[in-house]
Amino acid sequence: MTGRLVLDDRFANANAIADQMARMQPFVSAMHQRLHRDEDDGLGWVKVPQDSQVPVERISETAAAIRQQADVLLVVGIGGSYLGARAAVDLLAGDGPAVRFAGYQLSAAHFEQMWRQLEDQRIVVNVVSKSGSTLEPAIIFRLLWPRLVSRYGPEEARRRVVVTTGAAGALRQLADAHGFRTLPVPENIGGRYSVLTAVGLLPMAAAGIDIHAVLKGAQEAAQQLLDPDLAANPAYRYAVYRNWFYRQGKIVELLVTDEPRWQAFGEWWKQLFSESEGKNGQGLFPATAQFTTDLHSLGQYIQQGRRILFETFIDVEEENVSVPIPEVADWADGFDFLAGKSLHWINRQTMIATRLAHADGGVPNLAVRLPKMDAYWFGQLVYFFLKACAMSGYLAGVNPFDQPGVEAYKRYAAAVLGQPGTGEWGAELKRRILEMEKHQ
Repeated sequence: MTGRLVLDDRFANANAIADQMARMQPFVSAMHQRLHRDEDDGLGWVKVPQDSQVPVERISETAAAIRQQADVLLVVGIGGSYLGARAAVDLLAGDGPAVRFAGYQLSAAHFEQMWRQLEDQRIVVNVVSKSGSTLEPAIIFRLLWPRLVSRYGPEEARRRVVVTTGAAGALRQLADAHGFRTLPVPENIGGRYSVLTAVGLLPMAAAGIDIHAVLKGAQEAAQQLLDPDLAANPAYRYAVYRNWFYRQGKIVELLVTDEPRWQAFGEWWKQLFSESEGKNGQGLFPATAQFTTDLHSLGQYIQQGRRILFETFIDVEEENVSVPIPEVADWADGFDFLAGKSLHWINRQTMIATRLAHADGGVPNLAVRLPKMDAYWFGQLVYFFLKACAMSGYLAGVNPFDQPGVEAYKRYAAAVLGQPGTGEWGAELKRRILEMEKHQ
């Protein structure tokens, strides 16, 4: 299959931005060259769909073994270490084991409930962390390991762990010491850009998703997005729209999807853009909504509240299942005129009507349109947003590949929890908290 995504800007006041597109073209071209000259750290993802640093056959073999061993693959990770995989599994899961996720929060109740639900299941655990020192997955793996040993014995428990990690770090040392199977996280790819590596591909393959099709979609998107011309590159055009809306006072971008299985994809998208752009006291705030559900909660604010947001819709043309509306005799709901139409058609037409209503109310919106959602188009969509996010960060004047704000919370948490090495700064932080608690 070949094809390309379309950026639908008919409700985005495209005429008003035409001059801006022309003015931004030289800068976009320069930043495109910067991306492809590999001048910055974290750019390994640009060529990753066809890169040898992603051992596709080894991933496939490991996934095949998991499919024989397990009823459930439990992926332990947080942020970019699980969101892309979860998005793919929710959208595309095939005939493999169920894939569940842990290590993305620290709720004791959630952990115990999950473990009870896995009581009669054959489990394989995939721990995903580039460094192995991230608090949440490290603590959850520490909780899981003795339980695995208790259930299976030490040798079989060892065979039921797969570690996806970097070449060095705490998790690599742990894997080497215990003889766990390992897959690599490329050193020059940050977590939120890593979905097309073993980080995302192993859970996908274990779930029965065709990862060769995912990579083919990403490869074709990579080729299509090699042209820096804004007229030919929808990812860069999307980045310029985002930048222009922000300069017009739109400080919130709402990613809108139209069915529940897109929820995890929205979470992946939120992390991608918030960690890449939210720096130096600036940046769009990325939020998500599911229509039509959220039209009955957020819809009033979007239509008539403060004019601080714009929307980006995901528009899938072809339905995965056909659900026709029946004719029902003596059914006085007023919707006989829709008999024979498909539920998907009604959903899409409602989205078009909503986009027009919001645009008329002062909320411009875009749509990223794709023919269908399958493994190939998932790869296309992921690469589209990766490329758009990198360009968007450059247009905003920030480094789209670091996340110093996330490191801040980690330092504070380490100090408050009493991790050795935090010194006098950690002691002072604890004193501040104790002082605050006195005044509660």
